[in-house]
Amino acid sequence: MKRKYFKVPEDLNLKERPTTYETGLDLLSIKKELKKYRKKIAEFQDMMYADDRYSVLICFQGMDTAGKDSMIREVFKGFNARGVVVESFKTPSYKELQHDFMWRHYTKLPEKGKFTVFNRTHYENVLVTRVHPEYLENERNPHTDINSLTDDFWTDRMKRMVQFEKFWTENGTIILKFYLHISKDEQKKRLLKRIEKPKHQWKFSPGDLAERELWDKYQFCYQEVLKNSNHKKGEWFIIPSDDKDVSRLIVAKIIYETLKEYKDIVYPQPEPEILERISHYKEELLKNN
Repeated sequence: MKRKYFKVPEDLNLKERPTTYETGLDLLSIKKELKKYRKKIAEFQDMMYADDRYSVLICFQGMDTAGKDSMIREVFKGFNARGVVVESFKTPSYKELQHDFMWRHYTKLPEKGKFTVFNRTHYENVLVTRVHPEYLENERNPHTDINSLTDDFWTDRMKRMVQFEKFWTENGTIILKFYLHISKDEQKKRLLKRIEKPKHQWKFSPGDLAERELWDKYQFCYQEVLKNSNHKKGEWFIIPSDDKDVSRLIVAKIIYETLKEYKDIVYPQPEPEILERISHYKEELLKNN
């Protein structure tokens, strides 16, 4: 299971990209491996919090039912609550629409020493709005005419996002972007589960079916995003996600393998005068109640 397999190739054709991955492990082994990597990531976050120089931004995108919510729950459940924040971007509020399309994302970036997870990301601005360009009217941008949009308009937006990401990384943010890739048949199964099981019915909306009819358009837009916003400091990883357990393990392993490359993230050392007297402090504590 090498990171290279999940990276975006130059000749990407998303329709030919598999939505399943064979690990060679049984379900119990997959869960054990996930637990191992989950612990390693949590330990890294603790060290990063003490170091207080870097932060981590994890981005998840995918079609409805791709498993973003459960992915976040299962990969980050071992974290100290102070160390991770989850931000979910849905329909922009009135206040958010009073600013540029990146503003609401910029304000949710992680603090130093912490992880932030974007459940849906700034790329919604070139995904859902590209499928539904009428949504751009809500931005009330005097320079945008939704009746004469070209491919260059969307490419330019993606370039702006990449510019932002490069600036964030220059200031110590480590960025990892994951596209959870599911098949149309698997989405159908998951939507049926929402309808058939009472405890899942709250997740279902008739709008899910309308969006499903636009599957091919979304796939095209995702392919454009993956090809045009992939860069060394903000790589996309395409995660086969028809099997949720497998996809969680892949993501956890990629996160850990990426983070362990940062050898300069270490626990800070106490001041020299404290180290010199550390034995004395210990003696003081031992002889006093």
